[in-house]
Amino acid sequence: MQGLWESFWEKQELATHGQVHEKDRPYPCAVCEKNFNRLTHLKTHWRTHTGLKPYSCGECRKNFGQLSTLTTHQRLHTGERPYSCEECRKTFTNPSDLNKHQRLHTGERPYPCRECRKRFSQLSNLTMHYRSHTEDRPYPCGECGKSFKYLADLTVHKRKHMGERPFLCPQCGKRFSNKSSLAQHQRIHTRVSAKVK
Repeated sequence: MQGLWESFWEKQELATHGQVHEKDRPYPCAVCEKNFNRLTHLKTHWRTHTGLKPYSCGECRKNFGQLSTLTTHQRLHTGERPYSCEECRKTFTNPSDLNKHQRLHTGERPYPCRECRKRFSQLSNLTMHYRSHTEDRPYPCGECGKSFKYLADLTVHKRKHMGERPFLCPQCGKRFSNKSSLAQHQRIHTRVSAKVK
């Protein structure tokens, strides 16, 4: 590991050369070319390349690359939720979850789709939406190899291989592998009861 660090810092000096005048983020990563405004942030970032996780949870022994991530994780064990929404009083374990939640109240949608300009309150929702414009299908079925754009679609598909039908019609007891099939089926009962009246 010592040789890896020495090699890293030699590359670091080369990468830093020529960026002396850059005031905002003068510490570039020699591996991925991200820049940081503090050397401590660069050192923390370096752990993403080395896989080093020096912070361990005393409760479950899970390891983390950042002390702040460990602190947030430990709240799962203590039940502490120190961040509270002023609008509805819902509480959260970390400020980023509170920030995402508050967008429900403000209606803020800071993530626009570059294809259709539809806007989203969370980056993960934009990422999922963007697949509607592409052929990207990152979720393959381990049984048959068919790929899906969305994890939920893969989950429903796997039920066919397993024979699972967790959605029960309360009127007739027939079972379905997904909610939409159940909803479609229930329209039959609605039409029948409408004709009877």
